[in-house]
Amino acid sequence: MTAEERAQKIEDYGKAHEEMVAGLAKFPREMWGYRSAVDPWTIHELVVHITDSEANSFVRCRKFIAEPGSTVAAYDEHTWARALNYSEQSPDDAIELFRWLRGNTYKLIKDLPEATWANTIYHPQNGTMTMDEWLDIYVAHPRDHVEQAGRIYEEWREQNMIK
Repeated sequence: MTAEERAQKIEDYGKAHEEMVAGLAKFPREMWGYRSAVDPWTIHELVVHITDSEANSFVRCRKFIAEPGSTVAAYDEHTWARALNYSEQSPDDAIELFRWLRGNTYKLIKDLPEATWANTIYHPQNGTMTMDEWLDIYVAHPRDHVEQAGRIYEEWREQNMIK
């Protein structure tokens, strides 16, 4: 990845909270608890998951910078959703926590020296990862889940015959 491409991705990374809030605003809150027949998540659960993933990303990014070559923890997102009772957690609190976590990491990475981007970490499921791979994953993660929420919403609309 060139420095220019990375700079653009970092800016995209920094805009994720705004994009997520705008994307989620398209879905009425009264349907956020709808459980699709084909998707294991509700929109409410997706919001909490995005933030738990961001909390893991927050730590992973710092491992890249402070402890390159170290191992990061993996986690089972479905086990977390059940064990942490995502459906009972506040989506508003999760969105606010996401804003803080993402904003803090954005400030950290936007001016990193070029050499730092060569650092790696080891992920038990994904193997050795570069910082650029980490950036790609976390730029896409909230967007991918907002798109998933859109599919859940469309199914809900069809089931409720809403035009």
